[in-house]
Amino acid sequence: MKRFAFKMYLKSGCEKEYAKRHAAIWPELKQMIKNSGVSDYSIFWDKDTNLLFAIQKCSNDSNSQDTSNVDPITQKWWDMMSDIMETNTDNSPISVPLIELFHMD
Repeated sequence: MKRFAFKMYLKSGCEKEYAKRHAAIWPELKQMIKNSGVSDYSIFWDKDTNLLFAIQKCSNDSNSQDTSNVDPITQKWWDMMSDIMETNTDNSPISVPLIELFHMD
């Protein structure tokens, strides 16, 4: 398993709405993410900077932020989330991969 970490940008004042939408994540989106090889996925919010920090385990080279082959479910989720996050022109979240410098099992 590989670990993939990244940061995203939440718009100011949108943390409750972000948490609400993720608490009700669509079952088909969750299953699609799992089917793509992603597991143990967590997102954290830094209230001082409004940064979202995410980490996930991936069984292959893909991850949930891969925009090379987007399915309709993911695109619909991105479209719905675009009002509360900083996004690219296709409504995918602006996502910056982070480099792992230390890991301890």
